[in-house]
Amino acid sequence: MRSNGYLQRLLFACLALCLLSALVPSPGLAQTQPPPPYASHPLLPSGYRSIKVFDRQSRFVGRLLPETRYWVTIDRIPLFLQQAVVAVEDARFYEHGGIDLRGIARAAVKDVVKRRLAEGGSTITQQLIKNRYLSAEKTIDRKLKEGVMALEYEKQYTKRQILEMYLNEIYYGNGAWGIAQAARLYFDKNPEQLSDAECALLAGVPKNPGRYNPLAKPAEVAQRRAVVLKRMSEVGVLTARQLQQVRSQTVAPVPRNQAPYYLAHLRALLIGRYGSAIIEQGGLELTTALDLPLQLQAEQVISEGVPRIAPQLQGALVALDPVSGDLLALVGGTNFVTSPYNRALQARRQPGSAIKPLLYAFALESGARAGDVWNDAPVSYPKDHNQTWKPLNYDGKSHGDLSLRQALASSNNVIAVKLLDAVGVNAFSDFSAGLGLPLHTQHDLSLALGTEEVTLHDLALAYAPLANGGNRPQPRSIIRSYNSYHKSWDVRPSVSTPVMSPANAYITTQMLKDVLVSGTARSLKPFSQQYPAAGKTGTTNDYRDAWFIGYTPQLVAGVWLGYDQPKPGGKGFTGGVVAAPLWERFMRAALANRPVVDFAKPDTVVMVSIDPASGLLAGLACPRQRDEYFASGNEPAEYCPLHGSEPAPALTTAPNGD
Repeated sequence: MRSNGYLQRLLFACLALCLLSALVPSPGLAQTQPPPPYASHPLLPSGYRSIKVFDRQSRFVGRLLPETRYWVTIDRIPLFLQQAVVAVEDARFYEHGGIDLRGIARAAVKDVVKRRLAEGGSTITQQLIKNRYLSAEKTIDRKLKEGVMALEYEKQYTKRQILEMYLNEIYYGNGAWGIAQAARLYFDKNPEQLSDAECALLAGVPKNPGRYNPLAKPAEVAQRRAVVLKRMSEVGVLTARQLQQVRSQTVAPVPRNQAPYYLAHLRALLIGRYGSAIIEQGGLELTTALDLPLQLQAEQVISEGVPRIAPQLQGALVALDPVSGDLLALVGGTNFVTSPYNRALQARRQPGSAIKPLLYAFALESGARAGDVWNDAPVSYPKDHNQTWKPLNYDGKSHGDLSLRQALASSNNVIAVKLLDAVGVNAFSDFSAGLGLPLHTQHDLSLALGTEEVTLHDLALAYAPLANGGNRPQPRSIIRSYNSYHKSWDVRPSVSTPVMSPANAYITTQMLKDVLVSGTARSLKPFSQQYPAAGKTGTTNDYRDAWFIGYTPQLVAGVWLGYDQPKPGGKGFTGGVVAAPLWERFMRAALANRPVVDFAKPDTVVMVSIDPASGLLAGLACPRQRDEYFASGNEPAEYCPLHGSEPAPALTTAPNGD
């Protein structure tokens, strides 16, 4: 129970407002001086059309709206909306002088009964004052100040001006302040284009913007609109016939935007290409590379899967068409609303061993073979200041002789560094730049272990030549656009450039298939048995970043997990353990309705039976033999000397898809 002192203060405040109101002249009197400029935002341009975004199958995705707040003059606000707002918010608006004595008395009685400030009795003028100048706290002092300022406002401005200011200042939910933004957001219109039914719906929003905005629960929104129409009828601005006509009209707000990270990416692309004015001008219809069902699946995988691993953990996913370079899906974090930072496009992190497939592909381009045998015995390299650097394997052990195929599948660090030393840091950097992934050579041989920071999108795109036969596609997010103002089309064709031989792209892919069968992503073996796929894990020092980039002939997808402020994820936070399962979940959904196809083998690839111990042609007495892929002309010509056996015919042509 509140004290008697509280009730006395409350009644005193009400009496004070009443006395102040009595001293105010009648509302709406002509002003002797022109009113000062009161518009707090630029005037709304006429004829605006929003930028509409569609996916590759012409499914509506959303709109790119200006972030600028605009002001709309009262003559562009439908009379029906003005009447609806006055009826439901302040029926005596045109009669009082800023404070409604009846409203105050009614509110005071309710406040006394409920022993709290349950109802404010605020007029439209008072609500405008509160929105413009004061806080929303329910205190007697704030209420008194609001009342005094409302009385002054009524002396300074006409009723039309006050109503205009009110409609431009109130909040309509979902980030829309003022009727200009609300009309655009919910109906893709300027205010003067709104129908009576749309006006009735919007008039009910300010009571509770989160509950009654057009995108909220339909039943509650419809109920609130009915309240507005009933009130309009009660105050005499709607006849029974008009009421029935408006009730019969359907209201269909524009659907909510989908794919928020993708839409933000498109906004940045347009601004980068045309300048920020393009968003304000609008008038574009974009057909994008986005595949909406894939996008929704990707969002679900990241938003549900990443938080289950650890609180505050972040993740990102990209999916690309390896032939066209089309960006099919893009997720930059677990929740766009709370964190719009796009980690797929903007965050640069060390990829760890996920860089190795590019190094091995370049080694093949430089003459190496998948069956070549290397030894991972420890080795030291000189560094600055008379220091040395000794690369170590993930498990800290040496594994002896390994073929390049085995070394890649097991992600052997020592052999990767030796391989980079053999092909040359500068040469590899040039090759990587040709894939769209420039690397800085100051990292020297540590480049082999993924010490250069890259983005998830760029790394995934660099894998595309391995999937498509050696061509680097230009990234594409917008396929075509239509300018509704100029009635013109802008079509952006898919463009690709050869960056490696089809044979070596295919052989690298065959090596990476082993990663999913017996290597660092062996948990994906069942998936790889159903869908021919290749890929590579990546894990950085101290378990700070976990990656998996994988692909089929139809799709390249990459997953990254880590913390925004890099910190260890703990033992077991590896690409194979945390990233690969999310990749599989996405890929299974993405490929579910697609035909199963394998990578096409170029005619320039031959299969040869070798002795895996030497990497050379297998002889009759070699105890172990393995069929290995080679670029035609680069297959071994010598027979294995380890077992003293006679040569055996070995050169064959592999069937397509082996």
